[in-house]
Amino acid sequence: MTVAFWVLAAAAVVFGFGVFRLNSMAQVTFSLLASFVAVAGLVLLLGLSYLGVVIVLMMVIEMVIMAVFMIMYMMNPAGLMPMAMYHNKPGAMAISVGTFVLLATGILLVDWPRRTGAPAPDLTFALGRSLMGEQMLTMMTLGITLFATIVASVVLATGRGRYDRLGDDLDAPRADDPLGGGVGR
Repeated sequence: MTVAFWVLAAAAVVFGFGVFRLNSMAQVTFSLLASFVAVAGLVLLLGLSYLGVVIVLMMVIEMVIMAVFMIMYMMNPAGLMPMAMYHNKPGAMAISVGTFVLLATGILLVDWPRRTGAPAPDLTFALGRSLMGEQMLTMMTLGITLFATIVASVVLATGRGRYDRLGDDLDAPRADDPLGGGVGR
């Protein structure tokens, strides 16, 4: 576990540093993704499996969506043209390194508290309870409501679907494709 910790910690720092050193948006995106996955590995080592998996899922989905939008909308091809992530390079680097040194020094010099008592039998439930308190039902309802809103907006935004082309029972002999050249010709 110690070796895994140091490998993941080094990977998180190296890939995080790569965000500021690489030349294209695509490279920066995947460097940031690798840094977050390494951090998720550290969280998994702490025994917080649910939180670690959530970090991986969120970051992978977020970074892939960012890469897709870069390929679709950026003026340079797929975000691969050289560019810089920041403008004041010496100042940004000094602030970043200074912050890292300050936090690392704090980690090493602070007297960490000793654990008292035993861990909760269900760590995931205990984490959710401490984060949400009495608002867990509210947040669960909100999550379902947001998901239903996303699905409904996609359904309403779609002008037609398979039932429009092949009939209510999907048994039309030929697809009625108003756009021409689509599937079912």
